[in-house]
Amino acid sequence: MSKNSTKGIWKVISASSMGTMIEWYDFYIFGSLAVVISTKFFPTDNPTAAFLSTLATFAAGFVVRPFGALFFGRLGDIIGRKYTFMATLLLMGGSTFLIGCIPSYETIGFLAPLLVLILRLLQGLALGGEYGGAATYVAEHAPLGQKGYWTSWIQTTATVGLFISLMVILATKNVLSAEDFDSWGWRVPFWVSIVMVGISYLIRKNMDESPVFAKAKKEGTTSTNPLKESFGNRYNLKFVLLALFGATMGQGVVWYTGQFYAMSFMKTVMNIDSSQVDELLGIALLLGTPFFIVFGWLSDKIGRKYIMMGGMLLAILLYRPIYKTMYTTTAVSTKSEIVEKRSQNTETTKNNDVITTISKTYTDGTSYIEKTTAFNTKKEPQTNVSILINSNDEWTLILLVFIQVLFVTMVYGPIAAFLVEMFPAKIRYTSMSLPYHVGNGIFGGLLPAISTYFVTHAKETGKTDFYLDGLWYPIVIASVCFIIGMIYIDNKNKINHL
Repeated sequence: MSKNSTKGIWKVISASSMGTMIEWYDFYIFGSLAVVISTKFFPTDNPTAAFLSTLATFAAGFVVRPFGALFFGRLGDIIGRKYTFMATLLLMGGSTFLIGCIPSYETIGFLAPLLVLILRLLQGLALGGEYGGAATYVAEHAPLGQKGYWTSWIQTTATVGLFISLMVILATKNVLSAEDFDSWGWRVPFWVSIVMVGISYLIRKNMDESPVFAKAKKEGTTSTNPLKESFGNRYNLKFVLLALFGATMGQGVVWYTGQFYAMSFMKTVMNIDSSQVDELLGIALLLGTPFFIVFGWLSDKIGRKYIMMGGMLLAILLYRPIYKTMYTTTAVSTKSEIVEKRSQNTETTKNNDVITTISKTYTDGTSYIEKTTAFNTKKEPQTNVSILINSNDEWTLILLVFIQVLFVTMVYGPIAAFLVEMFPAKIRYTSMSLPYHVGNGIFGGLLPAISTYFVTHAKETGKTDFYLDGLWYPIVIASVCFIIGMIYIDNKNKINHL
């Protein structure tokens, strides 16, 4: 491919994006079903502890991503981009399928969360090697001056993967009864992934190696020790650290706040019906996804730096007002109940547990269901609240989540081109993968668990605005990253390495 030719680029984009999208789908299914999974693989004596344990297991997959970046990045710089991210695809797909096969905690006890943890770690390792390979592969096919635009298609895959995971879950819920979905239907999205992985593998198998890597290999200029050259060289290590603390650290927390924390917040803090959250989040993601391309293209014109830093700054300034508006918009304490429509029902299960259900209806169309289970054991009573919001409130939340997704597209759209341009071809896979996955895997991946803990602790201590405490983590991390990025990152897009 010539420096200015786009011949065959769509084939490269399609093959790379489809595989990466499926890997994100596999990775996100666990997070999308975190509320359900917490009741299947962990002790249910303490629902809050079970949910936090699920989020911690979810985060574990992110924590090991840097190790996957080092392992597969090294392979990618030695044996090639193509074969490395074929291996990551199969590892991810197999782990996801097996999670759907693990018996529940009630069946095999503590072996259940242990097996889930092991498979999550394998997923994290696989994803650690996938992104760098796909981004590098596309960038090395793209013409000079257009790398932001073409690599931004890879950036859409994470959001599209989350979107498809939500749609598969919604479709499964619509086909099955609530009882069947809770019993075994939640496993279906895990099983479905194996079919998509098989199709993607066949497509990737027929791809050619990156022209840049093929040329380097032919000329004998590939690296024999990418890890040493990437991190043992002080000059290159400086750029690795700058990429992490000046870009990917902040990008990671903005990304996971705008997508995963928003979802978790609506389900567990605002108590909105799970299916309704999946639906409105899916709409917001669908509306926001094209802006990855917009900001990737724009970064080719005006530079990567100010777009990424602008997204971080907007997030820092607007997160608290956005989440306060989200919470107060649907809070039933501010709504008028139709008292005559209130109902209460009590039933006894076969285990002699007593379930009391209180239903309320509000003048704006909001429905409220509260189920309290008094167990026939020493276990503390458990109360679950589900709120079905009206269409006006739903569209308000869609708008507020969409705004957060815009922040995500600003920081994430240009990031692949930014990282690829920082490092020479022979160590690019390794050098760019580590800061990306530390920023996203460690700083971003830990966000749902840390922020949920902050909110839970603030609620227990009686703070009136407890629901905002979870935002301090992304705000502080993004602020530090913004300052470093503004001072040290050059806004000129580098093309000498490509």
